[in-house]
Amino acid sequence: MKKILLAILIITVAIVACNNETSFKKAEDAQDAAREFIRASLDGNYDKARFYLYPDSTNNFLIERWKKNYDDLSGDEKEKYKSSEIVVLNIHPDNDSVTSYQYYNSYKKDTTRIKILRIKGEWLVDLKEFMNNSK
Repeated sequence: MKKILLAILIITVAIVACNNETSFKKAEDAQDAAREFIRASLDGNYDKARFYLYPDSTNNFLIERWKKNYDDLSGDEKEKYKSSEIVVLNIHPDNDSVTSYQYYNSYKKDTTRIKILRIKGEWLVDLKEFMNNSK
């Protein structure tokens, strides 16, 4: 009986531990989605960043490129990104389901523009705006 209870306990702990690693809180609004996505990107937490990303082929390509660039940074540069602050320049609701979000981080100070979309009640980041502005 003790072995069965121990096995159940171990399985329960494993399931809870696995679920906590990938369970992130859904964004409450456009600002929340942007802030969580940007912070995760600056911290190198690309699993979390993908959680807040609208999953289409262009966004998947762009986030992979961002991750590769981040992975290629030195440890010192990664720490500077992790300790940087998000400086919001402009938040503009285009309509009830699209918000433009312009910001820079205090380390690099490169202005970045992204869109936040509300799709089926969920707020998600769309990086295609970033791609359109970098041409």
